[in-house]
Amino acid sequence: MSTQPAYKRILLKLSGEALMGDLDYGISPDVMTRLAQEIKDVSEKGVEVALVVGGGKIFRGEGLARAGMDRVTGDHMGMLATVINALALQDTMERIGLYCRVMSALRINEVCEDYIRRRAVRHLEKGRIVIFASGTGNPFFTTDSAAALRAIEIGADLMLKATKVDGIYTADPKKDKKATKYAELSYDEVLDRRLAVMDQTAIVLCRDHKIPLRVYNMNSPGDLMKIALGAQDIGTLVK
Repeated sequence: MSTQPAYKRILLKLSGEALMGDLDYGISPDVMTRLAQEIKDVSEKGVEVALVVGGGKIFRGEGLARAGMDRVTGDHMGMLATVINALALQDTMERIGLYCRVMSALRINEVCEDYIRRRAVRHLEKGRIVIFASGTGNPFFTTDSAAALRAIEIGADLMLKATKVDGIYTADPKKDKKATKYAELSYDEVLDRRLAVMDQTAIVLCRDHKIPLRVYNMNSPGDLMKIALGAQDIGTLVK
């Protein structure tokens, strides 16, 4: 494997649940510190890193709607939850010496910047880590769709989906012992087989704009660096 990065710019999609670690609720400082260090190592190799973070178990609009809340209100609460997670990540990264900016699709000028595409690209070019919060800023769209959209807008070479499993399987590996992992899939195969990787809007956006997606286990130390250096045997590649 090369010691030089295979990608100039990547976008990492983190679910809010991924930040919980083994906790039942909230954010795990240990998980955030480890993730921040891995991102720092990759950034020091010259890779420009952007992130999209979900709201996790703080709030999720779809779940609130099922409980009877107005869906638009629930989605706005979910967007604010992503800002909380993004600010926590920013603080962790700055404490280990990274320059980091949170950019929100909702205007919350007192705590973070508004999302402006050209400004985001400029931050990345200066070596800053950029965290995109508030999803797309619109109800009914998931943070998966926001990640695909931002990856396209900033011209990312690769989109990464960080999960708790090491790729895409034929079935849920926690429930089906016979489930097997895919090494590579096309976007059409993901759609046709209804594989629960990301929502369909995100998959179609990536397919139509030819953004490769790699799904990997964020709890496997060192895998982010290996992927950045061009490793092809980690997780599942969708292209």
